[in-house]
Amino acid sequence: MNCIIIDDEATARMIISQLCSNVPSLNVLEEFPNAMQAIKYLNQNEVDLIFLDIHMPDFTGFDFIETLKNPPKIVLTTSDPNFAIQAFEYDCIVDYLVKPITLERFKKAIDKAELIKETTAKPVSKSENVETSSGNDLYVNIDRRLIKIDIPSIYLVEAKGDYIQVKTEDKNYTVHSTLKKIEDKLPDDLFLKVHRSYIINIKKIIDIEDNSVLIKKDVIPVSRSNRPELMKRLNLL
Repeated sequence: MNCIIIDDEATARMIISQLCSNVPSLNVLEEFPNAMQAIKYLNQNEVDLIFLDIHMPDFTGFDFIETLKNPPKIVLTTSDPNFAIQAFEYDCIVDYLVKPITLERFKKAIDKAELIKETTAKPVSKSENVETSSGNDLYVNIDRRLIKIDIPSIYLVEAKGDYIQVKTEDKNYTVHSTLKKIEDKLPDDLFLKVHRSYIINIKKIIDIEDNSVLIKKDVIPVSRSNRPELMKRLNLL
């Protein structure tokens, strides 16, 4: 994947570049000390992934994203952990890395980006965007095969561009579909859309803190508009 690095600190750019050198699939095209220079570059060059700092003088990372009509995938790199929930309001943001960044955590972010790039680039027939449900079963069409999924085993559905990822107790499935389409086929007593990119199984919630829920090892953002319905659905003491 062709990538660029945007960070006003030279040391931070060097560290990200070194991390990239440990991942053979990454090709660092350029590094930029500010977002304005990067915008000019993006107007003339194709980039698959951006490593973007949030706090930069005059023009923040979020300001930068707002200027892009069709942004590539973005991994935020920041020393500030307080914007994680806001970050995932943007469909283009793949991951949120808090400095100092370990190689292991960095590689996980790249794995996410590569999965999204692989699935969105895959040619899909029209039949693959249809799910049909019967009783406690959901059937998804993957590679011209109907795969049966036990609905109660689903704990999370995440939108990823033109695809959705269905996470179950046993396996994850990537399907060409929309969150709306699968939402219509899931039972209301078990599932709730808590964010424009996430549907959760409320029976699988482990913990709730501020504007996020913990399911398995996934921390899921809860939008302000969906939080009242979530609290209403919970069996609160």
